[in-house]
Amino acid sequence: MKTIAENRAFGGVQGVYSHASDTCGCDMTFGLYLPEAAQDGPVPVLWFLSGLTCTHENAMTKAGAQAWAAENAVALVFPDTSPRGDTVANDASFDLGQGAGFYVNATEAPWAANYRMWDYVTDELPRMLFSAFPVDEERQGITGHSMGGHGALTIAMAFPGRFRSVSAFAPIANPTASDWGRKQFAAYLGADEGKWAAHDATIQMKKRGFDGPLLIDQGASDPFIDLLMPEKLIEAMATRRQPATFRMQKGYDHSYFFVSTFMESHVSFHAEALYG
Repeated sequence: MKTIAENRAFGGVQGVYSHASDTCGCDMTFGLYLPEAAQDGPVPVLWFLSGLTCTHENAMTKAGAQAWAAENAVALVFPDTSPRGDTVANDASFDLGQGAGFYVNATEAPWAANYRMWDYVTDELPRMLFSAFPVDEERQGITGHSMGGHGALTIAMAFPGRFRSVSAFAPIANPTASDWGRKQFAAYLGADEGKWAAHDATIQMKKRGFDGPLLIDQGASDPFIDLLMPEKLIEAMATRRQPATFRMQKGYDHSYFFVSTFMESHVSFHAEALYG
């Protein structure tokens, strides 16, 4: 693992690190914020999964999360959204290929060689993180924005007991029924739609739900709301009687202005579960 940068922030350290990934077959980069409290021992960790076109850097620099993480003594992890490099398959469109890994393990050519973001985020990166930094494996929360919200919800439901809390900002809630999902799942996972269901938060909510606190914020003026389909996830939560808080935020869009506005409440929400 190589240190790309370490900067003092709110008493802690915002680091950026790279490593050779066996899972993705390329070098991967991630951000990690360690609050000052980590100097005294392992602290809880909150994963932030980013959306389409993003790298590890977008949320790290735009979400304003470090101040609230420092106040609540929580570490923050910012993984990249896809494998990258000249030898990694890509596409001319913004919503497929590099920057658009969708947090799945691709099985179809040419993507299968590198696009294994599910295993990277749920296995390889956590193993490295918990062995190298003072973060507590027993106290994890997960959140994300848009495509990352989709990833956070599906991963949280797929690993019962791993995450004490899950939240999302404007998640792609029903990707098997949306153009933000069907296109990518067909490319990465093939034509058999039965293989897509594990990566659809609405379907997984109906099937298994989440055994812990759940928070979702959605901008009511989000220009992509018809692609996100939050109403489908709301229906699934109601059908399952899933304990959750869903907030439709009047006037807010899909940008990091929206994310940063409600970041404090999301970090506090997770901190309560991680320390409670």
